[in-house]
Amino acid sequence: MPKRSAGLLLYRGADPASCQVLLVHPGGPFWARRDLGAWTVPKGEYGPEEDPLAAAEREFAEETGIAAPGGPRHDLGELRQRGGKLTRLWAVAGDLDVALVRSNSFTMQWPPRSGETAEFPEVDRAGWFVLAEARQRLLASLEPFLDRLVTVLGGDVPPRGHGG
Repeated sequence: MPKRSAGLLLYRGADPASCQVLLVHPGGPFWARRDLGAWTVPKGEYGPEEDPLAAAEREFAEETGIAAPGGPRHDLGELRQRGGKLTRLWAVAGDLDVALVRSNSFTMQWPPRSGETAEFPEVDRAGWFVLAEARQRLLASLEPFLDRLVTVLGGDVPPRGHGG
């Protein structure tokens, strides 16, 4: 059975041409020097007994330090990631000050094979991005969720060409 994760794609603005989405940058040493193609959505794993939407809301709070906003949730469906994990997202309109984002942390051995452990934030920063920039920053396997958001907002999904 594949692992599953769930998250919320927070957006502000109803016009697909100017809409912005909230993305988070993974914390820890493996992501420290990566930017384009490294950002993600506040999300995390959940077990078979847990409601996916409840897990998405929990993970949003854990990764941002801010409770998920109220309002309608638009189910963007599920995608299989490269590693086989199934990720399901909901879009929700809202706003938050990225300067207030504070995630939970994790501990890992660092440096490798040192026997020492270090603590790192799950998310080291967050930002608002218009969809064109979000497409460049977001992990490629999550990009189809942006197209699904455009559809929810009533827009046309841009055609994909070489380098686009």
